[in-house]
Amino acid sequence: MDKNGTVQSVDRALHLLQLLAARSTGARLSDLAREAALPQSTTHRLLTALERRGFVQFEASAMRWHVGGNAFLVGMAFSRWQNFVAAAAPFLRRLRDITRETVNLGVLEEGDVITVAQVESREIKRAISPLGGRVPVLNSGMGKAILATWPDEAIVQLVKRRRLHRFTANSLRSLEDASQEISRIRQCGYACDNEEFVSGTRCVAAVILSTSGEAIGAVSVSAQADRLSLLAVPSLGKKVVNVAAEISSMLNSEATPNLAKERPL
Repeated sequence: MDKNGTVQSVDRALHLLQLLAARSTGARLSDLAREAALPQSTTHRLLTALERRGFVQFEASAMRWHVGGNAFLVGMAFSRWQNFVAAAAPFLRRLRDITRETVNLGVLEEGDVITVAQVESREIKRAISPLGGRVPVLNSGMGKAILATWPDEAIVQLVKRRRLHRFTANSLRSLEDASQEISRIRQCGYACDNEEFVSGTRCVAAVILSTSGEAIGAVSVSAQADRLSLLAVPSLGKKVVNVAAEISSMLNSEATPNLAKERPL
């Protein structure tokens, strides 16, 4: 099957899953086929593929299809993700209020950092990256903070696979540059995007860790470079590291994050 055919099959299968999710008592093959405007043979083939992956199940006695256990697990993963963002929100707002700059929460996906939450600066001129926006990992403060937790060999392989991107004159140019930058981050505990993705925007970031020491994501403060000088970066870095540590602690314990705003940086 060609690429277009594969995409069409995926789209149809997901539509069937949505139709089943709306029916608490399940649905017969003929009803699903009619509602999806598909031949019964195509509908059955798609349902069988979903069944193999555990996303639907067939009740033979009633001749009905139902949502399967793996669909529930995916939904639970989304719920946990939403809880992660919601739980971090008070910390992000507090950091914004103290720094008066835009605060971001990001995660790594396929070599890019994605901004999943943001609390905007109240300044008229502010540094804002769109929610859901992607930045190559080594052009991002959050990305570099996450990479600093990786083994050196894994970082080398990522650079070879994804290559380095020159967005500005300050972007990292070589693997040697990247290695030196990662070493610096490991020593000081925070990362800095020094106008490496957008000229005129500087960012300071720190990693959020699981109990096993693996990176869950990162938090950053981004600002116009004329307001955030290089001399001010170390002081801001300590604040960002403290908040990242608090988010890590909160996520890895049963304590609620409601007291986040009461603890000074």
